[in-house]
Amino acid sequence: MAYAYWKSGKTEDQASFDLFFRKNPFKGEFTIFAGLSDCLKFLSSFQLSQSDISYLRTCMPDCDEGFFTYLATISPDKVLVEAMKEGSVCFPRVPLMKVKGPLVMVQLLETVFLNLVNYASLVATNAARFRIAAGQQIKLFEFGLRRAQGPDGGLSASKFSYLGGFDKTSNVLAGKLFGIPVAGTHAHSYVSSFSGLDQVSSITLSPATTTTPSMDWVSTCVMWRDTLAKDLNILVGEANQGELAAFISYAAAFPASFTALLDTYDVIRSGLLNFCGVALALNTFGYRAVGVRIDSGDLAYLSNKVKSMFVMVGTIHNLPWFGSLDITASNDINEETILSLSEQGHSITCYGIGTHLVTCQGQPALGCVYKLVDINNTPKIKLSQDVEKITMPGDKVAFRLFGKDGFAILDLLQLPEEERPRVGQKVLCRHPFQESKRAYVTPHMVELLHNVVWREGETVGEESDLARIREKVRNNMKTVRADHARSLNPTPYKVSVSDSLYTFMHRLWLENAPIGELS
Repeated sequence: MAYAYWKSGKTEDQASFDLFFRKNPFKGEFTIFAGLSDCLKFLSSFQLSQSDISYLRTCMPDCDEGFFTYLATISPDKVLVEAMKEGSVCFPRVPLMKVKGPLVMVQLLETVFLNLVNYASLVATNAARFRIAAGQQIKLFEFGLRRAQGPDGGLSASKFSYLGGFDKTSNVLAGKLFGIPVAGTHAHSYVSSFSGLDQVSSITLSPATTTTPSMDWVSTCVMWRDTLAKDLNILVGEANQGELAAFISYAAAFPASFTALLDTYDVIRSGLLNFCGVALALNTFGYRAVGVRIDSGDLAYLSNKVKSMFVMVGTIHNLPWFGSLDITASNDINEETILSLSEQGHSITCYGIGTHLVTCQGQPALGCVYKLVDINNTPKIKLSQDVEKITMPGDKVAFRLFGKDGFAILDLLQLPEEERPRVGQKVLCRHPFQESKRAYVTPHMVELLHNVVWREGETVGEESDLARIREKVRNNMKTVRADHARSLNPTPYKVSVSDSLYTFMHRLWLENAPIGELS
């Protein structure tokens, strides 16, 4: 297209594009806007190199040489970008970004911006939905790198899962690059690589403090395991010795952060007893274990059994903290699994979620589009027999209107020359396409949704700190009514237009729609 524009003499044309989506993902009624900071980074570093242009010559051998000379001169210095704040809750048809500038330049940004926003917003929204399902008290760990779509997809998933509300990631590179807290446990293979205590006989552990007397680490673990077996009336012979050896070894390596995977052999008859024995030995050495992970079986039942055992051990040995050890559940968990576990009743304190989070199995793409709405101050509209695909022409100003309870009522799009909505004054809000759907709204707070984020070749005031954007997501979600945010049959959120924009849009629609002839 760039070459065709150039051949047509349209390089000086000024264009405006809206980047938006038509439908919320996952059958929900909200979306989290993410990826803006990456778009701004792309703009900051944009430059077609001589190597790029030489390659394009090989792809387009019939193009005039003057076009390649022109490509070397284009830059985003004359581009203006207005956008919602990254981390904002957003809704269909309201532009996430408004991109204005020389036609060729802003057209070239289409694919990049869509790529950077689509997946980021999809994953952040998925993460936010997992957070709603789990509640605020349960920790969420992203464990998806192994199942993500390649290393780039894995990094993006870790970054935007954290932005959407997850607490930690197992992706160490994401932790390094983005400052995300990292967490993880050992695999089943670590446990099964041990077969007996003779493999750990030489392992030692230094006490946490100099006041703690020196002891033999392995024999202390075995002593506590055997003591617990008598206290709890569990047969030592049923517990796997290789698993005990693995826990002894792993705890010696990570005494201050020991988390054990319990289900390599049997959670109740082996893993739980072996873990508790090693955890009490760590306590003797002045350390505290962190908890356990369960990766298979009836997660609700097993978590409750593990919790009751922890409380019992804590009571018997006067260690109240033992009853509060973490119980992490994994095993292909999705949003519906979490909701089901909550209905059943469980004692899980943390979820490790991978495949369904990073691959967004509920919906593989968000479906953002990038549509021309104005060229040389002439509004443009795209028509379709599918009304949902008709675009809203021209420049628009977007506001969010809030009720007296602090929750968002609706988003309102209007023409730039209109007076902005005022607190306490009713405003007519119309459905974009259905004439009879309209209502007066009296807002108690009004928020302007778009701000300039890129102007004259520089970023303008946009927050790029991931932790702060994450907090913005959390605060924004507090303004969304529970019936809009719920997983099952959420109430549709209204996106309206002013009366003037409705009239303008439908007039342009009629002007551009072909008139049929009958005979």
